[in-house]
Amino acid sequence: MKAKIKAFIELMRPANVVTSLTDVLAGMSIVGFIFNFLEINSILLLGISTMCLYAGGVVFNDVFDHDLDKIERPERALPSGRILKSEAILGGTLLLSIGIFCAFWHSSLSGFIAIIISICALFYDWKGKHMSIFGPINMGLCRAFNLLLGMSMYEIGVFNYGYLIIIPLIYIAAITLVSRGEVHGGNPKTLLFALFLFLTVHICQIYFAYTFGHLLLALPFIVTHFYLIFSKIIVAIKSPIGQNIGKTVKIGVLTLILMNAAWVSLSGQWEMAIFVVLLLPVSILLGKKFAVT
Repeated sequence: MKAKIKAFIELMRPANVVTSLTDVLAGMSIVGFIFNFLEINSILLLGISTMCLYAGGVVFNDVFDHDLDKIERPERALPSGRILKSEAILGGTLLLSIGIFCAFWHSSLSGFIAIIISICALFYDWKGKHMSIFGPINMGLCRAFNLLLGMSMYEIGVFNYGYLIIIPLIYIAAITLVSRGEVHGGNPKTLLFALFLFLTVHICQIYFAYTFGHLLLALPFIVTHFYLIFSKIIVAIKSPIGQNIGKTVKIGVLTLILMNAAWVSLSGQWEMAIFVVLLLPVSILLGKKFAVT
């Protein structure tokens, strides 16, 4: 039983799940939420929702990749036989159900956004990842609506700031483009385009940080984030082998926490921004024990 639980945790990608929590915290901050214990129920409901939705989505990713992973990643939980496909399907369904339930408990708008996230994730797992153009957009939509889930803390916030979800959409689309070369190597031109998208995202964040009046607070997070991404993707461009690309994808996913810390800083709540950054070492530690990509 213990081995089964460990195998299922592997499927959930716990390091990635931590980053999904910061998406919601970022969304809350963008719409002007002031973090305090009086609103702890809303924070918990949306936090649990996003983590369950993300975990359920990546579980189904491995379910749909079962046959391919037998060839390319036989060491993973499903192809190795450490957990049955039926058990993974049951667990993934339960996680998505809990995520949607918690979101609806918060509000109807949050619940409908959670349903959209689930549909986007399942479609990506099933078909989206195999689509050359829509695939990266599909994956980006999952994160974009995750940010929107945080914004649904205040329904008016969704309508006032919902357009900002285009930025994580572009960022995740870039990571998805890069990830296609994890196994067999990548194309330097694709990696250069991804670098351009990363640069676009960070320039946009700098602009909005200036607009919100907290540029000096956000700039350290934005610059550090870009440097970490840049240092990995340059190596991958020069030598586009699977190992270098995998490192780029891993750092891109984990340092999404820094991107979200920058979003949090737009509210002027530097204490909360620091808290989000402190989740990075937690995610990195989990990333050493469990798969990220």
